[in-house]
Amino acid sequence: MHRLCRGPNRREILRAGSLAPLGLGLTSLLALAESPAAKIAKAKSVILLYMWGGPSHIDTWDPKPDVPVEIRGAFRPIATTVPGLMIGEHFPELAKRAKNYCVVRSMSHTDPAHLSPTHHLMTGRLAAKINSDADGPSRSDAPCLGAMVQKHFPVGALPNAVTLPWAVSHPAAPGGTAPGQNGGWLGTSYDPFLITGNPNAPQFAVAGLAAMSDVPTDRLQSRADLCRRLDRSGCAGDSNSGLRQKALDLLMAPAVAKAFDLNLESPKLRDAYGRHSHGQSCLLARRLIEAGTKFVTVNWPDDGQAFWDTHGNNFPSLKDRLMPPADRAFSALIDDLSDRGLLAETLVVWVGEFGRTPRVINGGREHWPKCYSAVLAGAGIRGGSIYGASDKTASAPTENRVSPADLTATMYHALGIDPQQLVTDRLGRELTLTEGTPVRGLFG
Repeated sequence: MHRLCRGPNRREILRAGSLAPLGLGLTSLLALAESPAAKIAKAKSVILLYMWGGPSHIDTWDPKPDVPVEIRGAFRPIATTVPGLMIGEHFPELAKRAKNYCVVRSMSHTDPAHLSPTHHLMTGRLAAKINSDADGPSRSDAPCLGAMVQKHFPVGALPNAVTLPWAVSHPAAPGGTAPGQNGGWLGTSYDPFLITGNPNAPQFAVAGLAAMSDVPTDRLQSRADLCRRLDRSGCAGDSNSGLRQKALDLLMAPAVAKAFDLNLESPKLRDAYGRHSHGQSCLLARRLIEAGTKFVTVNWPDDGQAFWDTHGNNFPSLKDRLMPPADRAFSALIDDLSDRGLLAETLVVWVGEFGRTPRVINGGREHWPKCYSAVLAGAGIRGGSIYGASDKTASAPTENRVSPADLTATMYHALGIDPQQLVTDRLGRELTLTEGTPVRGLFG
């Protein structure tokens, strides 16, 4: 809103006459095609690995070996294949693949809650109530990345946006489920397709992807045709016709069920990702983007153990429960995408909602949004590099500060979507798509 108060610039004036409610007009589409973002964007898809709970940056991606133990903690850094880049000792596989990714050590914001920072990252806009774990999702929220991706790209049989293996929630948060994970004011028809359950479970299956055995395909097709005719005539009187059509498309396209079927992968590859919920979720994400999905969010699973929220028992949790599966899954995803020729066109982002205190407190680390790390790979990202820097105790950025909204804008930018385009919410307010700016220095 601050941009609007300063008055429109020339580009915005040109757009004003052509913007349809909640969408883009011809002028905006032409402007987008001619923009620098469109000319250098390389991503056909994005995989967002969301480390729910807030990983300790000083124990993972930004170690400080020369500070006192009460700051440094119990771990020592290890060298990577990139001279000068060291990471946490319990990321040995990722250390071998450092030439494939860029570590951002200057992520920063001021919100120590879990829920509202999730909205900030997933939408590129501050939550309606910041610093809050009391506000759950609302249809007044800004649309999440996946929702906007679904709006901007042609619809196929597969959803353009998928979230798995759950929508992140926190049992200790009064608001429960974090806001910013659905279509918000854009509407339910743009919600990402949500997959719940443990993809590593032997009987795992995505509900709703198979028709009932007593309904033959031709009968289902005739019912679908009838629904379309009723919708066109206005006789159905059903506001959910768009959602119903999506459901029918999912049921009637054999390629959809195939994309979700992990049993089609070799046991060797499934082992490489790790036989755990996070590993198999990452493998499923690769299958989906290979089949045509544009945006997949892989949330850290509901492990019943506070996720990455390590207020206590920080070092045993990182060593035994958190870092090994994250190390294995992220490494396997990089290898798998590279082997299939997909890494050059797939942006992978690894990040949480904040970091942890650069001081050990009763065996754990508290919330620390002032400085933390993110990692990006693929789609033109300068591999083997570090972007930004933190001070000697990893307490604050010293250069190239990156906000959650900047990271969101970077994901849009990589996909060729202008993060500064104007959108109109359901109250008729014109807003920029994000409050952030793409971090172009990440791209080589």
